[in-house]
Amino acid sequence: MKTSKLMLLFCLFTMAPISYLLGQQIGNVVYVDAKELTLIGKANPTPHHYHRIDTLQYQTMPAAVKKLFTNSAGLAIVFKTNSNTISARWTTANPKTSSNMTAIAHKGLDLYIKRDGEWIFAGVGRPTVNSTTAQVVQNMEDGEKECLLYLPLYDEIKSLEIGVAEDSFIEPSVNPFRKKVLIYGSSITQGASASRPGMAYPARLSRKSGINFINLGLSGNGKMHQPVADMLADIEADAYILDCAANPSPDEISQRTGYLVKTIRNRYPGAPIIMIQSVVREGGNFDVKVKERVTGQNKNFKHEFEKLKSAGIKDLYFIEGELLGTDHEGTTDGVHPNDLGFDRILDVIENPILEILRQYGV
Repeated sequence: MKTSKLMLLFCLFTMAPISYLLGQQIGNVVYVDAKELTLIGKANPTPHHYHRIDTLQYQTMPAAVKKLFTNSAGLAIVFKTNSNTISARWTTANPKTSSNMTAIAHKGLDLYIKRDGEWIFAGVGRPTVNSTTAQVVQNMEDGEKECLLYLPLYDEIKSLEIGVAEDSFIEPSVNPFRKKVLIYGSSITQGASASRPGMAYPARLSRKSGINFINLGLSGNGKMHQPVADMLADIEADAYILDCAANPSPDEISQRTGYLVKTIRNRYPGAPIIMIQSVVREGGNFDVKVKERVTGQNKNFKHEFEKLKSAGIKDLYFIEGELLGTDHEGTTDGVHPNDLGFDRILDVIENPILEILRQYGV
């Protein structure tokens, strides 16, 4: 009798659709662990699936840097499905959100679906404290869809499941982006204050160019610390972008830029290194100390670039310009770009970056 029951259960299980085998059914939605799908946006594999860097490997990095590398900025899940609806269940580590960012950008999800070769915004996962179940998009047309789901910019993902209709399939996709270009920088690189994760400028560069830009932004802590420079040099990439002038003091820029650039150059003699000036903070419109600091940062960063070039460092480039425009409307808080500000940053840096990368076959 027991054997017959076991055989019946075995038959029922093996006849189940693949979505049942991958996930858990809740109502008419089947949830799949996102670890069964394809994670993109990482510099290298890490023991923790949703951390950007294996911080245990770099014990001497500052504690704040290690914490920020647990944030999932720039990471995304790519998958295919024929479902007419897509949902998500996820948990994050920090119950708080930032005062200068939307909750969606801080700890929510951001979905794009490819249409006619272009990534089109499809919906967001609106977070509720640390544990959320949300419908991201519904009532879609029939047919297979290629999906790109960005993870939170400023929180740590503890678990993530993707939900699709019970009569549909979901499967991993290949990484839609080619090569690997590291962007090391500040909170602006990490994504503050974009309205949602996919609006951070490294993500936008990837969707527009098809190149795999890796987000290594460190909010308030992109200060070119020596252990971070050593870590960056451990990551083999096709190019390195240093958008890190906004966090160090002018003196720190003078002291640390040479070591950072030379460390990367010594490991990768032929890879282009692109330095980008800091944004001119709108807080300096009336605060003279802010204005003086940013002026000093950009002056010293450019000076270090010129010193390195004079010393014979090759394949080194510098991008400068009015990153936020001139009408003083490009920030959320006087420092961090809003979506308009990121538009303007891309207007200045996108073409020069892509032109440089093309010279190196990227």
